[in-house]
Amino acid sequence: MGQKFVTVFGSSIPKPGDEEYEIAYKLGSYLGKNGINVCSGGFQGVMDAVSKGAVENNAHAVGVTLDIYNVQPSRYLTKEIRCHTLFDRLSNLVEIGNAYIVLQGGTGTMLELALVWEYMNKNMITEKPFACHGTLWKNIVDGMEKQILAEKRKNGLVQCFDDIYDCADFIIKKLNL
Repeated sequence: MGQKFVTVFGSSIPKPGDEEYEIAYKLGSYLGKNGINVCSGGFQGVMDAVSKGAVENNAHAVGVTLDIYNVQPSRYLTKEIRCHTLFDRLSNLVEIGNAYIVLQGGTGTMLELALVWEYMNKNMITEKPFACHGTLWKNIVDGMEKQILAEKRKNGLVQCFDDIYDCADFIIKKLNL
């Protein structure tokens, strides 16, 4: 597949007009303008916003949904992959991404961050560009990096950014190398 996909993780809670929704929309738009497609969990909140931004800029938006949630998928998806278990969903989200961006979210988003990080740290997947946006993740990543260094494991796998465009530019540059 010659097309590049960034899997974006984040909360299902934000609504249009909320800061987190608008940040995700800007990210999707910017990636789309740069010829990069998005993949997400396919529902509302950050997932809807990033999909909307990408599709409005002629990119694809793949949603990997979980059928145990009785929720309508984002109307902006160009393709939906329905999964029956959380582990199947997570596997698809990881496999589809040529890179990953973690936006504001809760424990589900933290699970996704930890899963991708662990897979790369243990060489279960090849290293891919991986970035987080916001102070919540910066604090978590900084704390974990200290532990990773103490364990003499591979550090520097996750980059953190305060500005969404700096975050996107990092990913775009890495994907275009």
